[in-house]
Amino acid sequence: MAASLSRRHFAKLAAASTVYSLIPGRVLGANERVNVAFIGCGGMGKNDAKSVAGSGLVNVVGLCDVAIGGKRTAEIERAHPGIPTFSDFRKMFDVIGKDIHAVTVATPDHSHFPIAMLAMSLGKHVYIEKPLCHTFQEAELLMAAEKKYKVSAQMGNQGHSGANYFQFKAWTEAGIIKDVTRITAYMNKGRRWHGWKIDEYPTGESVPAGLDWDTWLATRPHREFSGKLHPGNWRGWFEFGNGAFGDWGPHILDTAHRFLKLGLPNKITALKREGANDFIYPQASTIRFSFPARGEMPPVEVTWYDGKKNRPPRPEELEPERKVEACGKIIYGRDLVFKGTTHGSSLRIIPESKMRDLKDKLPRIKGRHSGHHRNFVLACKGDEKTRSSLDVAGPLTQVFCLGVIAQRLGGELSFDLETKQFKDNALANELLVGPPPRKGWEEFYRL
Repeated sequence: MAASLSRRHFAKLAAASTVYSLIPGRVLGANERVNVAFIGCGGMGKNDAKSVAGSGLVNVVGLCDVAIGGKRTAEIERAHPGIPTFSDFRKMFDVIGKDIHAVTVATPDHSHFPIAMLAMSLGKHVYIEKPLCHTFQEAELLMAAEKKYKVSAQMGNQGHSGANYFQFKAWTEAGIIKDVTRITAYMNKGRRWHGWKIDEYPTGESVPAGLDWDTWLATRPHREFSGKLHPGNWRGWFEFGNGAFGDWGPHILDTAHRFLKLGLPNKITALKREGANDFIYPQASTIRFSFPARGEMPPVEVTWYDGKKNRPPRPEELEPERKVEACGKIIYGRDLVFKGTTHGSSLRIIPESKMRDLKDKLPRIKGRHSGHHRNFVLACKGDEKTRSSLDVAGPLTQVFCLGVIAQRLGGELSFDLETKQFKDNALANELLVGPPPRKGWEEFYRL
């Protein structure tokens, strides 16, 4: 069934390809509501659906989930009775595509790409959960598609519409944050795969009733169903998720990456890989990214720590009574040191005495701003621009994809910023692209 759906859809797409390439994402009238379909209705998808629907600016026209009709999607289905439901996003677009203006994509990392590419090729605006996609190459293709199809796109790092976004922007513009040379970023919470002993893909479990496992696998090679893959556990596997980088990196390093104009690193070094494994992410890792100078901005070293006990060095500037949270960053500028946590939480200057001394010189953030989901809906209507558009979120995601490769291979990797290839490392370059897509899923890479 999936193969026939794919063939049928792409036969239609091929016949109309010249038309699609000329149709931009539709900009709606001021009083027109956005027709939105939710793809992924459990977990984070449930939260996205609630927030988008709660904007009061949309009509919900479709619900799609590989386990539609089950416990994880029940709340969203109850909230939108009578709305058409689907387990396969390709069928949804075939059946009700003409009624859809925008979609949210909240599925496992490995399936973001085909859903988003198909949606954009049809002129649909897309809200894509973080990380944007699974591989470096997929990010390249998504960035190109955003421009080609002229749609509004937003990555779901919600803090990028929060206080930290506006503060970091204002403090950088005012010269409060300047000449940064070093950033320490850390995520020291426990992860689902911590403690796992894995030396092969699990087998022997039956696919639960009501689960469309073939669609769940999407572009990836066939694997047997396992509770260690679905639901949620996929994040710990190299083949399906992006580990702690993909989960927390977009919430911790997003504003530093954007407003310090970091771009891509020219060197990535694996300093620690505890429990390195060919299948799942390390139990703990320390990865250093070296970013070159950008104009008058000096080179920056970003060192990432994950693992419950793999804590970064405590900053000397922090008062003894102050704690270091499990997730956050320390930003070292020429004159000042900044401490922050994650998502939209604002920065503090440390020690606190310096923050107090500078309070009259710090820019004040004024006005009300749309939240991340509302920002997306307003962008669909042409009223705002998405704050985490793919030209912003794509390079950020690529930084983490490069970090994942260092977690897999270890050692020091040199990256050519012009060719966007690793130097003298064929295996690392293969991982930029990832495994070939399954038969029937190749077409998504040609859109």
